[in-house]
Amino acid sequence: MRSRKRYTNATFTKRVDHEAGRHHTPRAPVEPEVCNVCGAVYSDRRWVAAAEVRKGNRKHKHWHPAQAVVCPACQQQKVGIPRGFLYLEGAFLETHRNEVRRLLRNEADRAAEDNPLARIMKWETDESGRLVVSTTTQHLAQRLGHALEKAFSGKVRYDFSHENELARVSWHRD
Repeated sequence: MRSRKRYTNATFTKRVDHEAGRHHTPRAPVEPEVCNVCGAVYSDRRWVAAAEVRKGNRKHKHWHPAQAVVCPACQQQKVGIPRGFLYLEGAFLETHRNEVRRLLRNEADRAAEDNPLARIMKWETDESGRLVVSTTTQHLAQRLGHALEKAFSGKVRYDFSHENELARVSWHRD
């Protein structure tokens, strides 16, 4: 017997915005914009590092001087709300702490070439003695976890919160 209920994919495509759009700006900013804090430039509808901006870009017919603003990553650092956490622990970390920190810093610098909004916010040691690195994007936390696994092996676990707004990456090696 066939059901008379019409098929709808609303249950699969419905996305609930729990923050009610507070994380989105009401409209795209006027180009170009320059961050007062880090020097990143908003051009061609994306944030790029200041070194990447091409001199003499004549794309815009009506040129006007850049506005001085604070980029989303600098705002996020000021507020102190990270989007990713990387937890590091184990005996290997205690003996190779400098090498691990150098690897993470270099990988974050390489990630900033692609996306200047991806940054390490804070390095801290929690009460259990593990190193906790907080990042401005969940993708950077994943990337740092992949880099640790590739360079030093060990065991990595990736956890994501509801709707992938927060990443928790744990790395352990004895």
